[in-house]
Amino acid sequence: MKHARIGGALAVCAASLISAPALAGSGAAAVAPTIANAPLQNGGSIHNTWSASNWSGYAETGTFTGVSGTWTVPTVSPSASATYSSSWVGVDGFSDSSLIQTGTEDDYYSGAAHYSAWWEILPAAETPLPTSSYPVAPGDTMSAKIWETSATTGFGRWGSHKWDIVIADSTRGWSFTTTQNYNGPGTSAEWILEAPEVNGRIATLATYSESPAAGTGDFDNAGILDSVVSSGTPTYTGAALNYTKDSGVMIQNGVHVSTPGAPDAALTAFNMAYGATVPAAPAG
Repeated sequence: MKHARIGGALAVCAASLISAPALAGSGAAAVAPTIANAPLQNGGSIHNTWSASNWSGYAETGTFTGVSGTWTVPTVSPSASATYSSSWVGVDGFSDSSLIQTGTEDDYYSGAAHYSAWWEILPAAETPLPTSSYPVAPGDTMSAKIWETSATTGFGRWGSHKWDIVIADSTRGWSFTTTQNYNGPGTSAEWILEAPEVNGRIATLATYSESPAAGTGDFDNAGILDSVVSSGTPTYTGAALNYTKDSGVMIQNGVHVSTPGAPDAALTAFNMAYGATVPAAPAG
């Protein structure tokens, strides 16, 4: 989805603190966020590090060659006008205009809820997966892995690194893999619930609810890589999520609309909630 740059310049697929990539049917897109300091919550006893109009969740900064995670597809509620949301994992976008990501779209428009899977590399538009072959429904357990391989294409400044993107729906038993060129700096890794960009504007976030399996978080198994993978499927390191360093809330038109909670004991899972209330940490 088109996102806006967290550092301030972008307002799209990266943390614009607002959007996402163009989607088939809905016209949504990822965008980097425009990041700002977040307000204190729970009477000032807990605070998030950043806020955005399009992103909420966790974003780690550092040097990354891959990201992984699982999430539960949220249920979106009916709305009088069109509303949109997207859940995804990705590399880059928090402090730059690059971004490689994959996730699910969870929207309500034309009198019905719509769910789908996609992958995207900015500045190109999102590539949706056909729902006839890759169906998605609320409550499904999704998993995704993105990583840089040792393969390259081209030469010199025209060369590109090869990255693998894998997204799977374990509830419905399908998996999709693609290899793409990507030359982003790898300065952030994210686990995000986003309000995508639709028709050039950050969309109104859909009212969502989460119902993960017992013992898991809404986002779970958050992992990172910091080295290029020569062959095979990589082994990810636990993300070591830090609530007061990495988490961020979504604020639209002055209203606090989406909030992550503290991570579990393993620091690899967290819950998300629509609104300003901080959800409890996962028990697992």
